[in-house]
Amino acid sequence: MSSEPDDALVVDPERRWRTAEVRDVADRIAHLARAASEGALGRRRVAVFAENSAMAVIAHLGGLRSGASVVAINSHLAAPEVAYQLDVGDVALLLAGPGTAERAREAVALASVPCEVRTWADPDWSAWLAGAPAGPPPDDVPIPPNLLFTSGTTGRPKATHLPPNVFPTRASWAEFVEGARANRFVGLGPHLVVAPLHHTGPLNAVRALAAGTPIVVLPRFDAAEALRTVERERIASTTVVPTHLARFLAVDPELRGSVDVSSLRLVFLTGAACPVDVKRAIIEWWGPVVLEAYGATEVGVTNSITSEEWLERPGSVGRSVAPYTALVVDDAGREVPVGTEGRLYFRDATGRGIVYEGDPERTAAAHLEPGVFTLGEIGRLDDDGYAYITDRFSDMVVTGGVNVYPAEMEQALVAHPGVADVAGIGLPHPDLGEQLVALVVASDPSAPPSAEELQSWCEARLSRFKCPREIRVVDTVGRNALGKLDKRALRTALGPPGDQA
Repeated sequence: MSSEPDDALVVDPERRWRTAEVRDVADRIAHLARAASEGALGRRRVAVFAENSAMAVIAHLGGLRSGASVVAINSHLAAPEVAYQLDVGDVALLLAGPGTAERAREAVALASVPCEVRTWADPDWSAWLAGAPAGPPPDDVPIPPNLLFTSGTTGRPKATHLPPNVFPTRASWAEFVEGARANRFVGLGPHLVVAPLHHTGPLNAVRALAAGTPIVVLPRFDAAEALRTVERERIASTTVVPTHLARFLAVDPELRGSVDVSSLRLVFLTGAACPVDVKRAIIEWWGPVVLEAYGATEVGVTNSITSEEWLERPGSVGRSVAPYTALVVDDAGREVPVGTEGRLYFRDATGRGIVYEGDPERTAAAHLEPGVFTLGEIGRLDDDGYAYITDRFSDMVVTGGVNVYPAEMEQALVAHPGVADVAGIGLPHPDLGEQLVALVVASDPSAPPSAEELQSWCEARLSRFKCPREIRVVDTVGRNALGKLDKRALRTALGPPGDQA
């Protein structure tokens, strides 16, 4: 990547895409996606299944431009997992990269819905694009939000559209671009993508691109290379999770002392609770450019806090933002006084709350009452309305900024003939924040299966990120008479990873 000024609009280590090239390819994809998605029952969806690259960003932009809701699929998923998302998302066109092309074809063969697959790794990609009209498609259809999949507590991911406060449906592309100009990253300078594009935060880059913001994409996160890219490309903004910040701090001290990060104007921190010492050190190094946001894919940002506010209230995730108001309740659902720890909920002034597509039961389970929802965590509010997260009462584990629910892992491991019971919990990890740990009860305590055997068993059935990073054989997981687990008690009793044999 050259530091010479040019007309580059999307950049990765392989290529600098000029504005006219980006628009031409995105427009052609939009024409082809629109043709593929116009089914008898209305507009079907387009999916992007690819590792981070400039072409992946352009594919997302083309799908968005077509007026078909774009499904962002995790590039680490196995073919059966992708097929499930194609079916649930009613995907008509799957766009894949070089690293996912084979799995994409397998997934389309397994899917129940008819789906065309195209990959820019194939020799006929250019010919396919050339078959589309040049220029943008007619601006005559609404631009709907992305459909994303969150890990499911019942064993399968659940589909949810990005909420209106993140991505309101626009009546036309012109209206969408006008709205995109209000994106927090627009108007600052080049934006750096370091996190996978199937997450909500990094997908902001596509909307910023629509409004003309230059985008620089790294295929994978490497702290040293990211710092060099900030200096070389004069990066103004990026989206990170706490693990990224910890790894920035761990780079060679000589690089830390020499690299120029003065171009940074906004570092959007999300994904998990950030250790106080890590965030303080980053602010001391980069200046007060960190804006931390707490929330979830399903609802967007519920709380935010600037660097200046955070320095006055270390550890807080900030005050709630419209349309949400934070409240804390006890186990019976009664609101508790300020400063008292309890279950953290949010009241949505629009009445929407959390919506899982086609899953009214899980939608209802997330709510205390209509429009009052929880993200499954324990916390407290101070006198000024700033929230502090202290624990989690849901099963979700946030590891390296990625939300993982243990249910799929538990179901995979309990199918092993040597396993009688299993519980998955998150325990503290110095780099990842948390790591997923499997507590396994052996069918025969005198001859338990090895951790290596169980790890291989799980990885043969699930994506690696859904499998445990540690497996412990235990005598019991402490189920009560109704078969329920107290995972909070398990986390407290077992302590950090490595404390137990």
